[in-house]
This record gives sequence, C-alpha cells and structure tokens, in this order.
Amino acid sequence: MTVTELINLANKARERAYAPYSEFTVGAALLCSDGSVYTGCNIENASYTPTCCAERVAFFSAVSDGKRDFSKIAVVGGDADTERARCYPCGVCRQVMSEFVDKDFKVVFSDGKELSMEELLPYSFSIK
Repeated sequence: MTVTELINLANKARERAYAPYSEFTVGAALLCSDGSVYTGCNIENASYTPTCCAERVAFFSAVSDGKRDFSKIAVVGGDADTERARCYPCGVCRQVMSEFVDKDFKVVFSDGKELSMEELLPYSFSIK
C-alpha cells in the first residue's frame, strides 16, 4: 500500500469523526504488516476525559482483532474550516502506540512527512 493510499483512508475515517465540541476532526489509518488496515476517528464526549483519539481507536480495533505487528500509521486532522498539514498524535496516543511498535515505526502526515516513534516520543515509558 502506498503512503498516498494510506493517507486517503485516514481522510475517509476523518469524515466519520464525532467532534461536536472541538470541531477538530481526526482520522487515522493503521497499516498492519500483513497488509490489513484498521481505521479510526476521534470520538468526543461532553466530559472530555472519555474522549478517544483516532490513533487509539485504530490501534485498539487492530489489537482487539488479534493484530500485533504494524507497519505505519497515517494521521490527518484539522478543524471545521482548515485542513492542517500535520496533525501530530497527542502524548497519550504516542504512549499507546509505543506499547505496540518499535522505535523505527513511522507516523505519516497528510503532507507525506514521516516521523519515527523515536522522534515523536524519545523517552517513552516502558517495562521493556
């Protein structure tokens, strides 16, 4: 799967986001090593704490389906009026991703830029 195809899937997932409070919609497309793709969108809640980001939705869907080997993830997002070039994962999502991937795992942004997990979270909490 090309980076462009992965970004397109993330954009489609973003269309399903539920963000009535922030109006900041995010989509993610997680590519597994076996070629399967899991998408996620952000889902807000009025009390904010139970809100779940697109990246975590994608990872949790894949993990709950038995997947444990991931290649890369595309993350796209922006508010209702503006599409941002880069929508960086929040700290919680970075920590969740680091649980399942190695330091070379790539996060792809809508402009094609790729960053490794080590670049995004150089000092992750780990029991490893």
